[in-house]
Amino acid sequence: MSYYFSTIMDCSVEEAVEKVTAKLKEYGFGIITQVNVQETLKEKIGVEFRKYRILGACNPAYAHRALSAENRIGLLLPCNVIVYEREDGNTEVAAINPKISMEKVGNKELSDFSCEVTEIMEKVIKAM
Repeated sequence: MSYYFSTIMDCSVEEAVEKVTAKLKEYGFGIITQVNVQETLKEKIGVEFRKYRILGACNPAYAHRALSAENRIGLLLPCNVIVYEREDGNTEVAAINPKISMEKVGNKELSDFSCEVTEIMEKVIKAM
């Protein structure tokens, strides 16, 4: 099992960000952070880089369950989604597979409910 789900889209990075944000919202997730890697690398170290966004997706109810089960689980939150421009001009959208990361913690309560979040992330990516 892979640590991520991904799909290729024939649209711009900006359009893909809008689409994945809307689809995540349908499942109660909001984007609480957004890192524009292209801009950051240009500003901080003067490097030209392709369009690349890291979206921090959070569903407050799931976050609360995770934090209640494991104090340090915030190290693995939020669920990251990346959207970036590929060399072929298409856009790739990928989301973390929460089940893989939560399994490593060794807390059965987290493992059980991470399956729910994994199912949602997989549905979101497949719907793109």
